[in-house]
Amino acid sequence: MKKHSGILGIIILGLILRLICINKTDGLWNDEYVSYMIAATPFSNGFVDAVKSQCHMPFYYLYLKFFMTLFGQSDILLRLTSVIAGVIAIPVMYFIGKEKDEITGYLCAGFTAISSFLIYYSQEVRLYSILFLFSAAALLYTIRAIKFPVKKNFILCVLFNFLILFTHTIGFVFVFFNLIFLSINLYNRFADAIKKIWITIFACGLLLSPIVIRIFTAQTFSQWWGHFSAAKIVFLFTDYFSPVLTNLTNSPDNIFYMPKLAMYMFIPALIAIFCIIKSLIKNKFNLQLFAVTVLTTLVLVIASVSGKLVFITKYSIEIYPVLIYLACSGLTSINKKWLKNTLIIIYCIISVWYIIKFPYSAPKMRRAEGHKIVADLLGNAGLKKGDIILLQYYDQNRFLKYFDFSDYRVVSMNKGNFQNYLSENHSYRDVFTNGKNLYKNIFSNYRNAYFENKLKQNIYDKLEAGQSVAIIVLNSVSFINPEALAATAQNQTLYEKQPLLFMVFSYLKNKTFLDMSENLTLTRVEQKGSWTAIKFTKLNNRSHN
Repeated sequence: MKKHSGILGIIILGLILRLICINKTDGLWNDEYVSYMIAATPFSNGFVDAVKSQCHMPFYYLYLKFFMTLFGQSDILLRLTSVIAGVIAIPVMYFIGKEKDEITGYLCAGFTAISSFLIYYSQEVRLYSILFLFSAAALLYTIRAIKFPVKKNFILCVLFNFLILFTHTIGFVFVFFNLIFLSINLYNRFADAIKKIWITIFACGLLLSPIVIRIFTAQTFSQWWGHFSAAKIVFLFTDYFSPVLTNLTNSPDNIFYMPKLAMYMFIPALIAIFCIIKSLIKNKFNLQLFAVTVLTTLVLVIASVSGKLVFITKYSIEIYPVLIYLACSGLTSINKKWLKNTLIIIYCIISVWYIIKFPYSAPKMRRAEGHKIVADLLGNAGLKKGDIILLQYYDQNRFLKYFDFSDYRVVSMNKGNFQNYLSENHSYRDVFTNGKNLYKNIFSNYRNAYFENKLKQNIYDKLEAGQSVAIIVLNSVSFINPEALAATAQNQTLYEKQPLLFMVFSYLKNKTFLDMSENLTLTRVEQKGSWTAIKFTKLNNRSHN
């Protein structure tokens, strides 16, 4: 037991850090709620179609469904499924480092245990914690297959690479370059085995191809809310190696957006980069490993620049175990003991101090878009049976875990139907392919007879005197005021840069509020987290023309 006390202590530390503030009182936010909804869908009643409607592969939803079936659907239970994967990844990273030496093993485990990025996703009801685990295991057995090319290592290497494919839609990018790395190192000695690995992975890919094709051909605006900037490359390293998390959903273009946090962002990241560079000097094996991360990142950058996806740090999480290994390998190669120990101490103190002391550290970070907030706002709105709830951005399915809509009439202007409210005769396909051109004039004008008539038909004509309508607005996607929106539409440079969804839902919020202010009486406004509830009441029976 004494022999393993070191790694056991690191695992316990990692577990404690992942359990801090595990109960997120705001509830599941958008991506998490999607995970929950899909996993809760019965196999016999739409599970496959639910998976196809999203942008990721099935494994995580199956994993989540397994735990939900056994233990229930509480938010804490759902989050603990990610904690489990996050904690198991710590000893896996230890074994990766141990392939070099014992000290590197402890460092890899320690880096993983205190990684704010991994702590954050160990508390998210999303695939990234288990994806990191599979990526770490794939790296472990890739290294072992090269060092000890026996059947067991080859089989496990293939298995974990396949699990990456079966979990993450764009995981094939990393798997492709990882297998090239394996092939380069083993082809001369084991050409037949390498060919079998490629054939096996290719065959697995073919089995998954129907769902991959469906996911890639689905028309959705999910990835149309951000743009690429060079700062995102910097944030990749600060997210991975500092306690300050920036590029979780979208990030600013300025790397010094928060000067007070610069020390916490850049000192740990620079230590890691220095150690990674040190590991590459005169080490062909590490250079090839690093090439896998560079090429994977390059493909994601190209896809982001071309508008195919948003460059978010978590989308490249497959390379993270490699970067941790390289950083720890470089650290142990430093000959000056005082320098090595100083760098370790500085890195650990900054990382752990920030996690414990700062209110925006990974475990304490609020889920301001949590859907339970909407239930709280509606509960506070004083609605009566038969009143109308107008949801903007999401439909009512996104809140059923927390709120019962059965006593109310629900109208939804969401990501799938907003085109039906903005203008006539424009299909979802039209908007998806040419939305900015179609809506430019609409964003510039205050009046919109078509939209006003929709409000009349769906809201005003259905309200009796004394009845109310509560509008639920997601502020983080509708933050542009009317004047700024009109100015953006009239400035081509700004217009091209601003994501379409932000303009669409800013317009819907602004126009709804202004029009209802003219036709109904404002009786309540409450804001909480990223949500606002606005209540209007009809005080008489006058008609609305």
